[in-house]
This record gives sequence, structure tokens and C-alpha cells, in this order.
Amino acid sequence: MGKTSLPIYNIEGKEVDSLKLNPSIFDGVVNTDAIYQAVNAYRARRRKGLAATKTRGEVSGGGKKPWKQKGTGRARVGSTRSPLWRHGGVIFGPHPRDFSYSIPDKIKSLALRSSLNAKVNEDNLIVLDSFKIDKPKVKDALKVFSNLKLNSSKPKGKLSVLLLLDKVDENLKLSLRNIDFLNFNVAQNTNVYEFLANKKLVITKNALTKLVSRLLK
Repeated sequence: MGKTSLPIYNIEGKEVDSLKLNPSIFDGVVNTDAIYQAVNAYRARRRKGLAATKTRGEVSGGGKKPWKQKGTGRARVGSTRSPLWRHGGVIFGPHPRDFSYSIPDKIKSLALRSSLNAKVNEDNLIVLDSFKIDKPKVKDALKVFSNLKLNSSKPKGKLSVLLLLDKVDENLKLSLRNIDFLNFNVAQNTNVYEFLANKKLVITKNALTKLVSRLLK
């Protein structure tokens, strides 16, 4: 059985309330098989199958027959762009392709739910009452993470934070985009790979509500 509630913090790092967790989502179960399938499908979609070679029909030149068909004593040849010749085409070379494939929606949902439970089980999920910045200043955004004891003072490569919001306005975008240890997204668009690629998950109360609603569908 997973946790039944989580504390809610404000941007000053103070606990201001608690949030009761939906037991149908936060059951503490982590299905690693579903996560594995979701991550593989995500990486396959990101893969660019751009490797390409030209066949004998695509290589330039080779229109003229090198020598007559008979009487020379040499093997018959129809084109200088034969795969057997230098500068010829490639027989079974790679061509641009799409590596993406789909998995059932139930597995996607199970994988995301499992990733969310993993963050809760590891105490790596922090719920904020809201995340608002009046002016587009990186310094103000960094102060919030410093208040939450999440800042860049840790050794390089040790800290990675995913911030999930219900919406991202222009001030927030300008304030967050240059923070090296931070990735941010809206809860409706997040995925399993983002969860695994970042150690800490910071999510606003409204964003968590929308994420839970997405998982309950």
C-alpha cells in the first residue's frame, strides 16, 4: 500500500497543507515491465532513421555501356554503376525508415502511474500549492528551488529536477529555460521518460489534479 497523503509546500519552502492521495492511482505498485515498454516506445519514436545509400538506379552516371557485349574477352557489363564497380550503387544498403511503434493506452497509463508511484516511494515528489513568478527573472525561480533545498550547489550531474505545471505563461518560460538542472512541462504532456530522466519531481497541486484525471480516464 502506498502513501495516503503528501505535504504541500509554498514557494518559500514552508509546509502549508496536506494533500490526500487517490488510492486508485497511488497504490505504491511499480510495474517495471510497463515502464520498460513505455520507455522503449518513446525512444523508438525519437530515433531518426536517416541513414541512406543509393542503389545503382540512383547513382549518377553509368548511362553508357562500358564496352560491347561480345568479342572483348571480358565479362559482360551493362553499366559502370554496377554494385561490383567502384562508385557503383549499393545492393542492400540502409534507406530512411520510421522506427516508431505504438503500445496499448492501458500500458502507457500503467507505466506513467508506476513512475509516479516510484517517485512517491522514493520521497522524490514535492507538491507545491502554486508556482508563480511576477517578473521573468531566473534569480527568482532559483530562489524557489533553493527554498525547497533543490539547487545547483550539489555536485554536477547529481541533481536533476522535473517541474510539472498546469500551464506555463511567458514569464515562467523565460525564468525557467536557462536553469541547467531543471526540465519543465505541463502535466497533460508529461511522459514516463521524463520521470525517469530526472531524480526529483516538483509538481503543483493543480498540475497533480490534472495528471490524476488523465490517469483515471
